[in-house]
Amino acid sequence: MCEWDEFAQSTTRARDAIGRARSGQLSPFLLLSVPGINAREHRDCSELWTRDRVAASLPERDRLAFRHDKRTPDKLRIGYLSNDFHEHATSRLLIESIEAHDRERFELHAFSFGVDDGGAMRRRLRTAFDVFHDVSALDDAELAQAIHGAGIGILVDLKGFTRGARTGVLMLRPAPVQVNFLGYPGTLGGEICDYLITDRYMTPLAASSDYSESFAYMPHSYQPHGRSELFGKTPTRAEVGLPEAGFVFCCFNQAYKFTPPVFDLWCRLLQATPDSVLWLLCAEQAEGNLRGEALRRGVSPDRLIFAPDMRQGEHLHRLQLADLVLDTSPYGAHTTASDALWAGVPVVTCAGETFPSRVAGSLLHAVGLSELIATSEEDYFAVALTLAADIELFEACKAKLERNRLTTPLFDVAAYTVALEELYTAMWQRHSDGMPHAPIWTSRS
Repeated sequence: MCEWDEFAQSTTRARDAIGRARSGQLSPFLLLSVPGINAREHRDCSELWTRDRVAASLPERDRLAFRHDKRTPDKLRIGYLSNDFHEHATSRLLIESIEAHDRERFELHAFSFGVDDGGAMRRRLRTAFDVFHDVSALDDAELAQAIHGAGIGILVDLKGFTRGARTGVLMLRPAPVQVNFLGYPGTLGGEICDYLITDRYMTPLAASSDYSESFAYMPHSYQPHGRSELFGKTPTRAEVGLPEAGFVFCCFNQAYKFTPPVFDLWCRLLQATPDSVLWLLCAEQAEGNLRGEALRRGVSPDRLIFAPDMRQGEHLHRLQLADLVLDTSPYGAHTTASDALWAGVPVVTCAGETFPSRVAGSLLHAVGLSELIATSEEDYFAVALTLAADIELFEACKAKLERNRLTTPLFDVAAYTVALEELYTAMWQRHSDGMPHAPIWTSRS
């Protein structure tokens, strides 16, 4: 809702809750957007969140007593666990990689515990997986038995601590190798997963102690995104509620990622850039508060333009009207950043030390635009203002992105999938050899 009267106390309160070791009192997901919390504290929070839950799961785990084969099968069975197998950001990111897998070497299973919306993405996913299990009616033990019964060698969790997650299934260890990937930007703690799929920019090896999982390094960005999404006719500015002239700053992140320090910078940019506007995603409960916050910072509230929710294709069409995307911090853009870059819109981000603060930086590295990664708030402001004020520099940045979109690794889903398969193979080989999980990387990492 962006009610920020007590926001300054949030870091102290969060740190106090962790310091008093109150197990389960503070959701790790909520901590991701609190400024000033470091990666070690993120892990501490996850460990506290899972400590009693893991302990409570042990009797059921002992009862099930899953045994795991170490022999390498003809096809390695990969299971993906999620309730987002429908029209959802995770599925949009992952679908082309699922479709690109080598079916001579891998057999892909979906374990879906979410709703069937009957939409096109759901139908596409059913076709993309070799086996699609609708397990929405199963409890954790039953779901774990279904995973084990399907002979899954590597179970990939796409939820972490996000809404509707089933981490209780992972605690029962239904698969010999378990992986934290894509859905949650951080560690799960509690030895729930063996590996975290990441990249060297996201999590340098020196950060290993801040994560319970071992790093599985992709060679470029950890995030998949294909090239099949096409753009239709771009709407006019008037059709989407934008003024006919003026620079368009944009942020389509959810409002819970907004913080007063970042909003301060945005308002300074609006003040320094005549006739500019800030284009935001609709946030019914927050819009009035955000307009009031703008007014308190000397910015006319009507310079905030709120965009309604749209289907993905229509959204990508309108997104091309943005001039520059402004990232949030410490919980930055994920899918919204890759969508913007695919649409040809530059993104300015301020990278911190935590996983959620470095995703846009990872994407910018992979698309050859690392000059848009700031290391401080003032640097962030300077980069964004320079692009807004210098039309030649801005056009050069846009042209570089347009060239790089189709030539750099970021959207090369075929190469991405080959690298991902190499990681899966290395994970399995360590298990087959009786070795514990440890950092792994591809031949190109």
